[in-house]
Parts: sequence; C-alpha cells; structure tokens
Amino acid sequence: MNTLAIDIGGTKISAALISRNNQLTQHRQIATPASPSPTQLYEALVSIITPLKNHADSVAVASTGIICNGILTALNPDNLGGLNDFPLMETLSTLTGSPCWLLNDAQAATWAEYYHRRDTISDMVFITVSTGVGGGIVQQGQLLIGKRGLAGHLGHTLADPRGPRCGCGRYGCVEAIASGRAIASQAEGELAGKDAKAIFSAFHQGNLQATTIIKRSANTIANLITNIKATTDADCVVLGGSVGLANGYLELVQVAMAQQPLALQVPIVSAHYHHDAGLWGAALWSREQ
Repeated sequence: MNTLAIDIGGTKISAALISRNNQLTQHRQIATPASPSPTQLYEALVSIITPLKNHADSVAVASTGIICNGILTALNPDNLGGLNDFPLMETLSTLTGSPCWLLNDAQAATWAEYYHRRDTISDMVFITVSTGVGGGIVQQGQLLIGKRGLAGHLGHTLADPRGPRCGCGRYGCVEAIASGRAIASQAEGELAGKDAKAIFSAFHQGNLQATTIIKRSANTIANLITNIKATTDADCVVLGGSVGLANGYLELVQVAMAQQPLALQVPIVSAHYHHDAGLWGAALWSREQ
C-alpha cells in the first residue's frame, strides 16, 4: 500500500500518495485558508484527503508550526492564523482511519534532503526561505526534533535587534527580514503592495529598491548560515523554499557567505526535492519510526 503524505504550509496544503518503492502519484494542492479557524483547517483537510485516503494504509504529515504530542500550535500566528492546540493527529487519524506520524514541515524537508545525501554526509542543516523561514538539523545521522518539537526553528533566531517585529513577538528575527512575507512588507512606492514573486521580478529587471530588499534577505540568510556552521559544524547547508529556490537567490547567499571567515564557511546547495521536500520527508521519516 501507499503512504498518504500531507504538507500543511502557510500558503498551500499539498497531498500525494507515495508508494513503498518511492513513486509519488496523485499529487493534489489547495490554498491554505487565510488565517484559518479550526473549522476551516478541518474542512480544507477533508477536501484534499478524501479522494486519496482509501488508497493508503498510513499517513505522514509535514506541517508548519510546532508539532508536539500530535498537537499543532503556530509559533508565528501570521503564518497560520494563530491556531493554538489544534489536535492534528487525532483529526487526521479520525478522517483516514490509519496510523499517523507528524513532523514540522521544515524538519520533514530536512530529513528528505539528508536522506538524499546520507551516503556522503552525517551532519546537515536545511533552511527553507518561503512564507516564513524554517529549518532543521541533522547531527550524526539523527534528526533533531526536541522534547517540545521546537528544534530547528532557525527563522526565529536573532538577525537584527533593531529590526522589525516578528509575528512570534520578538524583534529582528531572521524571518522578519528574510522571508517572503517580510520581503513584501518592506516594499514602498512603486513596489508597495507587491508580493515577493513580483519583487523578485523587479529585482531581475534591475529595480534598485527590489535589489536592496532581496540582497538584505540573502545577506541575512548568509549570516544565519555562518552562525549555524559555528554551532553545528555542518558538512553542508541545503537551501529550499519558494524564496530560497528563486532564480539567483542561492548565488546571492553564496556571494555573501564568501565574505565570512574561512573557518565558518560551508557549502550551500539547492534543495534536491524542491517544493515536494515536505511530502517526501514526512513519508521517509514515518517509515523509520
């Protein structure tokens, strides 16, 4: 039978069947309800799961937010409507009638990217720059989750103590400066109201304001990676997410990284699984539990 893999993000919810021989089929995607209530999230899950659930014997979930004891809580309410104590495992087990495993979405993507490279590395960090900024850490082949599911929330480390207020309540978090939501919030004048995708387009057209905003994001991520290297001595850092995978972004991060002390530099590579890393990671990790 198949694993029903589900990826709940701040922008979209994806689902697919992943077979035992690692074939991904019947991929589906819907928009995440804006600031979803528990009822709206439940209805969205019913919509995307119903056509697939009878073709799977287990469920593997990657979700934004903190996952602890099967409960979903949003660390940054801006990214998932401030859901608190949503019984995600109980909900999905009831909807599908199948055993269910849950991970934070960035932790799941981390495991997928590590799984792809596990023959050559043992220590790796994954960073996703998307609606928010998330991450995950693998040390000596073990995914760090934490007793309360918080391990790897790298977007909520400090980037600038005088920076903007983050949705988590702190000031100057990496997420508040480098994420897609933050990129859009910094736009003024002719770029005001544009989303991150449009600002990237303006950047590629040579717009000075867009260039400043995008380079600030990339420089912030490069500084984060330097801190990660000093903390974990990772073999490599993998960059993913809609911003992280945007044309030209990785190169900007690599240029900024090259300015750091040599001992703190680390190879930075693009995510292998691209936008499906959460689906793959949840499924691959669940099979080892």
